[in-house]
Amino acid sequence: MKLATLCYLRKDGKTLMLHRVKKENDMHEGKYNGLGGKFEKSESPEACAAREVFEESGLIAENLILKGVITFPKFSRGEDWYVFVFVIDKFAGKMIESNEGNLEWIDDRELLDLNLWDGDRIFLKWLDQNKFFSAVFNYENGILKNHSVNFY
Repeated sequence: MKLATLCYLRKDGKTLMLHRVKKENDMHEGKYNGLGGKFEKSESPEACAAREVFEESGLIAENLILKGVITFPKFSRGEDWYVFVFVIDKFAGKMIESNEGNLEWIDDRELLDLNLWDGDRIFLKWLDQNKFFSAVFNYENGILKNHSVNFY
């Protein structure tokens, strides 16, 4: 089982996305993702999110809003992934170059035009809702087979 965070920094109608083009053997290669990554030992979701955002962008998250949790059964190497999804609407610092890809501010109206995982096209729309979501996305060999969601 893997625990991870996925963070979407937003400002002025744009979202910071990471175009994954630098990391070797990257299962996300060529895709656009939010920032985030796997938990370190004894780390809370908020601490993981803030650390990953800083490591990948140099920015300091000042307001983390937990929007939902996504379960990805057997997503990679047969392991289940549990991902805490955050929106960050207040941050500080100076953006650095990421060693995992190219950071790009994307107009929110163009997000779904990017090379995304199919599931991302679904849940990115939920980030603007005033509801918490708990979802399951089932992939087989990188292809989305189905999903389900509950809103709270």
